[in-house]
Amino acid sequence: MSWLFGYKSSQPPPEIPQFPVPPSSGGGDDDRSSAEKRAMDAYRFDSTALERAAQAAKDLEKSKHAKEALELSKLQEVTRQQEYVAKVREYEAHIEQNKLEHRRVEGEEKRKTMQEETKQHQMRAQYQDQLARKRYDDQLLQQQRINDENLRRQEESVAKQESMRKATIEHEMDLRHKNDMKKLEAELRAKAKVDRENQDLTLEQIRLKAAENRVTVLESIKTAGSVLGSGATALLQDWDKILAAAGGLSLLALGVYTAKAGTGVGARYIEARLGKPSLVRETSRFSVLETLKHPVQALKRFRFKQQDALSGVVLAPKLEERLRDIAIATKNTKRNKGMYRNILMHGSPGTGKTMFAKKLALHSGMDFAIMTGGDVAPMGREGVTAIHKVFDWAGSSRRGLLLFVDEADAFLRKRSSETISEDLRATLNAFLYRTGEQSHKFMLVLASNTPEQFDWAVNDRLDEMVEFSLPGPDERERLVRLYFDQFVLQPATEGKRRLKLAQFDYSLLCSEIAKLAEGMSGREIAKLGVAWQAAAYASEDGVLTEKMIMDRVLDAVKQHRQKVEWQSEQERRESKSISYLSDKDSSYTPAKPTPEEERIPVQGEESEKLKSSVPFKGKS
Repeated sequence: MSWLFGYKSSQPPPEIPQFPVPPSSGGGDDDRSSAEKRAMDAYRFDSTALERAAQAAKDLEKSKHAKEALELSKLQEVTRQQEYVAKVREYEAHIEQNKLEHRRVEGEEKRKTMQEETKQHQMRAQYQDQLARKRYDDQLLQQQRINDENLRRQEESVAKQESMRKATIEHEMDLRHKNDMKKLEAELRAKAKVDRENQDLTLEQIRLKAAENRVTVLESIKTAGSVLGSGATALLQDWDKILAAAGGLSLLALGVYTAKAGTGVGARYIEARLGKPSLVRETSRFSVLETLKHPVQALKRFRFKQQDALSGVVLAPKLEERLRDIAIATKNTKRNKGMYRNILMHGSPGTGKTMFAKKLALHSGMDFAIMTGGDVAPMGREGVTAIHKVFDWAGSSRRGLLLFVDEADAFLRKRSSETISEDLRATLNAFLYRTGEQSHKFMLVLASNTPEQFDWAVNDRLDEMVEFSLPGPDERERLVRLYFDQFVLQPATEGKRRLKLAQFDYSLLCSEIAKLAEGMSGREIAKLGVAWQAAAYASEDGVLTEKMIMDRVLDAVKQHRQKVEWQSEQERRESKSISYLSDKDSSYTPAKPTPEEERIPVQGEESEKLKSSVPFKGKS
């Protein structure tokens, strides 16, 4: 059996590592883990196992595979020894890991300790700083108290000196007054004594003056009576003189009446020819008074050449075609001395109704006059006379007059359902009387945001109605490019103003602004150009950057939405061309537009009240 234990082998037996037995935790065998129990069982001596091993060795010697089995057992033993070595190394690595973890914990504790010390230092420094500030504040407060006390003492000293000065002045005035009174009393006593001594002489002088005055008055009365009596006697005795006196008085009365009537007629003629009615706010018609007030503008009118009615105006294609037909028809009507047609332009504020009316008049070779309906109601009883003056003045134009009434719904309201005053009703009746028939001297153009408020008789006098709605995407981009070129590019290129432009993609920026400006009118987009100029003028170097432009655009969009939220429900219902949608009223659903309808943008300035809207969704 010696070969089984390897005594005769040339190789020494492998060294078996001695594993340290882990210390017991004091809990007994029940507290040990299963792995520890298995490790302890491996070192116990079992005699039965030795007998079985001997029996197995005998069986192996008799077997023909004994040598292979021995080699196999050696290999297994070597493998087991290697596993033991690996476990030892793993245990050592675990120990090193524990050491590293211990060092890490120590470093973490040190770091926390340093942080806590730093925090304590900071708190100590802050506390010291607070003490220093409090000490400084106390010093300032003490100094302020000292200064206040000094100031109070100075004020008391000044007040005391002022009171002494006033007392001195009052004493001097009192003494002076007493001296004056004594002096006056002495003078009055002396005068009274003189008057008592000369009383007889004074009475005699008064009697003589009264007698002379009485004689003079009586003589005057006698003389005037004798003259008037002789004149009346001579007049009554001569019938020719009586007739001459009566005729003279009649001619005098007739002259006074004729002069008064002629002055009124002349004044109205001068007002019609040389001036303009009080209701007309703006006109292109030539007048002597306006020429004297504004000679430069009058000279420009003489040099003005007719141009296209739609030049510089951004419109949708269908509306542009319709307005061009109206402009051509109006021009030919004026040329052929035909009857003009009355037009109603309604829609959102800031969409260019006033601007197109001016351009239509200039294109047709007519004069234009602008009046607003809000000026009629405050005139009261004078409104009827003012309306007649306007139409008389319009009828006296040789070139033909385009009368543009802005905010016409202010005085052309329904007489049946609206509660209007008698004066305003009379003014409306006068307007209907003067517009009952077509005219070849003037053309009537009405503008309104709420045309449904018109009286039916007013609607009956309208020949054509044109709706101006908010600009669509393409029109907004054209408007943005137009005003960007007008207010930014041209001034920056000329170099005459304090405005420079940074380098960025202008075309792409205009497209983005057009998308953000959804729901804004042409007037609001025009105001963006003015805002860009103001931003450049407010900057230090006068350079307008892309960020500055976008900031102004976002502010304008925010303000636009705020204005929409301020609108009442009635205003939203009255807006026939605009669909509103705000953050506050999300339940309002706009109608969908038909394929034939276009969104129409127009640029210009009107005297209408500015109303803003959120993104335009279609026509109601």
